[in-house]
Amino acid sequence: MAQAQSRKRISPAARVIIADDNDLARAGLQAILSSIPGLELAGEATNGRAAVELCRTLQPDLALLDVRMPDMDGLAAARAIRMEAPATRVIMVTIHDNLDYLLEAMRAGASGYVLKEASREELLTAVRRVLAGEQLLNAGESKRMLQRMASDDPENSTAVKLLTLREIEVLRLVADGRTNQDIATILNISRGTVKVHVEHILAKLDVSDRTEAAVYASKLGILQVE
Repeated sequence: MAQAQSRKRISPAARVIIADDNDLARAGLQAILSSIPGLELAGEATNGRAAVELCRTLQPDLALLDVRMPDMDGLAAARAIRMEAPATRVIMVTIHDNLDYLLEAMRAGASGYVLKEASREELLTAVRRVLAGEQLLNAGESKRMLQRMASDDPENSTAVKLLTLREIEVLRLVADGRTNQDIATILNISRGTVKVHVEHILAKLDVSDRTEAAVYASKLGILQVE
């Protein structure tokens, strides 16, 4: 079941939909999101199929999806949403602290993965970062995910030859979950220069976002693993 909200939009609000088959979980997310200035709850869904329909119709900026839902789970819904509404970013919100689910979420095109036990501030930070176009995974999650992917497909790609030494440095930090500001501080360069490097990396690797670039880094065999 999907329900579009009738709240008047305050431009330029970012529109968000919530999909979870648990009424209390949806109510909790709605209460938290309503405290974010400049954000509009555009709709709610109780299953994955309804979430896809909402995104197809409303083209929201962000979808918060539970992993386990009836009539199409959140992972399948994320894949469909990325096809039907490519501008809509997806965050998986789940009780499952499971690396396999995390990997599948990233492969499905999700921008992040948040546990339901996360604090209110952690969820708010996640929403803000994803809406700002950042990669949500923290360093530990990134390393776990990328190490698993590297073990699944260890063959290096000749695409690494396209990258400059500085771009490889930046890509390693992107794969470590670092923000542009973090990278600028670590490499002692400006945030604008980092942005240019990231744009060049995405273009050279023919990927659309930082998450895909991080996944590619594992295939290139250039991860810095501590």
